Amino acid sequence: MLRTLEIRDMLIIDRLELEFRPGLNVLTGETGAGKSILLDSLGFVLGWRGRAELVRAGAEQGEVTAVFDLPEGHPAREVLTEAGLPEGDELILRRINTPDGRKTAWVNDRRTSGEVLRRLSEGLVELHGQHDDRGLLNPRGHRALLDQFAGLEGEIGALRGLWAERARARKAFEAAQARVAAVRAEEEFLRHAVGELDTLDPQPGEDEVLDQQRRRMQAAEKVGEDIARALEALSGQEGSEARAGDALRWLEGVGGELDGLLDAPIEGLGRALNELAEASDGVRRAVEALSFDAHELERCEERLFAIRALARKHGVQPDELGDFAEGLRGQLAELEQGDADLAELARVAEAAAAAYDVAAERLSAQRRAAAGKLDAAVMGELGPLKMERAVFTTGIDEAEPGPEGVDAVSFTVATNPGAPAGPLARIASGGELSRFLLALKVSLAQGETVATMIFDEIDRGVGGATADAVGRRLAELAEGAQVLVVTHSPQVAAKASHHWRVEKHVEAGETRSTVVPLADGDRVDEIARMLSGDRITEAARAAATQLIG
Repeated sequence: MLRTLEIRDMLIIDRLELEFRPGLNVLTGETGAGKSILLDSLGFVLGWRGRAELVRAGAEQGEVTAVFDLPEGHPAREVLTEAGLPEGDELILRRINTPDGRKTAWVNDRRTSGEVLRRLSEGLVELHGQHDDRGLLNPRGHRALLDQFAGLEGEIGALRGLWAERARARKAFEAAQARVAAVRAEEEFLRHAVGELDTLDPQPGEDEVLDQQRRRMQAAEKVGEDIARALEALSGQEGSEARAGDALRWLEGVGGELDGLLDAPIEGLGRALNELAEASDGVRRAVEALSFDAHELERCEERLFAIRALARKHGVQPDELGDFAEGLRGQLAELEQGDADLAELARVAEAAAAAYDVAAERLSAQRRAAAGKLDAAVMGELGPLKMERAVFTTGIDEAEPGPEGVDAVSFTVATNPGAPAGPLARIASGGELSRFLLALKVSLAQGETVATMIFDEIDRGVGGATADAVGRRLAELAEGAQVLVVTHSPQVAAKASHHWRVEKHVEAGETRSTVVPLADGDRVDEIARMLSGDRITEAARAAATQLIG
């Protein structure tokens, strides 16, 4: 509920503070007195788009403060939580505007944006009038209004969950489908690459082993001949070992006759023969180790070059070829498993879509049933408003599937039987539109509402018994709620629980607008003025008293 509205230096208002109450609050006054300024100022502090130049001439800035009571469970509390703003039982909105157009806003003394104000306003205030594009005239909100009328909040919440599950399942299927398609596009390459790797079968560390063998065989070609000659020099028939053996035999044959003179040389030759024998064995082993088939070097080089070429081809190190091959085999395995996975994911996606479709169709049926009830309710309200020949229809057309179903809802009217139906704002005249909006709002009202309802001259173009019917329905709406009405109709003003008169006067050459709360006697005079004009007669007072009842 809107409790307080304080306005400073806005257009022709220098300072004004209004305290509103539950029930039907009525604002009256002559044309141009400033009633629209009050609504412009309220719209400004709520973040609505409106007039650009609002600051009073000569003022440094304009300022509007609105204080709302915020009961537990009010939708504005969720907006406050999401925006990280403090919340309590009282909500204070404040916004200033400078002459150059700069705007600054606060919520509960915390700096915030105009967007947060607009989100808060959606649960705080409903504005209904001929030029309102935020409420009943906005086709984008008609489905939500029908759902609220039918009490379908639980069904819509469940459908949102099914829509989300449908989207998740479809996304999983499409992602898997894309992966399989990407692998399938390279299937020929993968099979060829795996075939090459399987044929070559490179082993970890094989590159280094082959490189060492190749180097040794290449070196053997250069030194093998010299080593063979050395072996011949050591152990051949004329080699050092044979000649030393001959010398040892000769010396041993004569050594006994020389009284030990040759013992040392004989001993040295023995040692030398042992060393020569070991050297010959070592050289012989080297010769054997360096001996190879010329084709072996060719085979070694071919395999080494093949491994290195395949590594370059795939951009990996030779020792990584085995792991690379395993990765390619894994992709092929994924391809082979992919069809089975896709089939399962497709089944899950189809099941999720089917569950959504069933729930969406059930919701559509509930909406169609509720649409008939709403049409009947509105038609029942149009009779007392002297529009018994008009036809109101809640149209339901097929729409693109979404989280809230597959229905597009629109309120259409025909002002006379047989006349073409169309949107409210385009078919009805000003007075007719006002009565349509009131009948629709009364029909949509479901007990106490958390929002303050504002009706801006919704009684325009009607009078007499019709205006009285409008006033009665506004009073009915205000039971257990708060309704603010800007009106020129005495029949509507007479139904007020609380009445204010907007006045305009000139002081020191400057025009100022004020708002005066009216007591019982003042109310009679104001309604009498509305009935008779500037000259209030006793007959007008008597008529006003009778209207107030």
